[in-house]
Amino acid sequence: MRKDLDDVIQGWPYDPEPGEVLAREVRARDGRSVLQIRIELGVLQLEVVGRPDGNRPHGSTTYLEYLRYHAANRSQSADGKGPAWTMSQHHCVEADREFVQFYHRRMAWLSLRRYEKAVQDSDHTLALMDFVRKYGGDDEYIASHEQFRGLVQFHRAQAQAAMSLERRRPEEAVDALREGVEKLTQHQRLWWEDHDPSESPNPSLIEQLRLNEQEIRKNFAVEKTLREQLDEAVAREDYEQAARLRDQIRAQAKARR
Repeated sequence: MRKDLDDVIQGWPYDPEPGEVLAREVRARDGRSVLQIRIELGVLQLEVVGRPDGNRPHGSTTYLEYLRYHAANRSQSADGKGPAWTMSQHHCVEADREFVQFYHRRMAWLSLRRYEKAVQDSDHTLALMDFVRKYGGDDEYIASHEQFRGLVQFHRAQAQAAMSLERRRPEEAVDALREGVEKLTQHQRLWWEDHDPSESPNPSLIEQLRLNEQEIRKNFAVEKTLREQLDEAVAREDYEQAARLRDQIRAQAKARR
């Protein structure tokens, strides 16, 4: 049996546009779907369910799931203010492996416009970042991941907005972008102001989300969403109106399930 990739590589040239990810979803021999990403020196193949490499670390669906179980069986520190257990060097290496795998798959999903999948993988990465921030122990290791939180939030906001537009819900798309701006702004304030703000990608990402929001408002004639109206009602302490708007939002969400 041949073990080279000549047929795959020759039939799929590596000629991406700047910033483009060349990805496709194909059927494996056993019938399952897999993702493939064309890179300069070959092809990456990723599973579409669970971990992208198809492994089950210590029997868990993902390494994050295993780490959560591991941490739950460790007590707090003596003063109760922090975790007694922190990630070992091995844990950090394996967590990094999972970060990289989910990054590749997230970019593939975005390239293929599979936005719901991109949101799911973004959420996993953000949850893993939260875990590292709590249990990483080493500030430098934590920083190596926190610097990318804004980019993941940006990808998530864009994917959520695009998914809402596909479902013909422009107001939801606007809300998704506004939430993305809020989270990126918070990350800029809580993280980058204590480091080197000049190295932060967040300002340009925030600007891009705002431009996306303006474009959607213009193209779909969106004025103020229910959530924007709710925020304004709360700000002016009009709690009766706020209650009515909350009911409308809940009813709208229920009708769309």
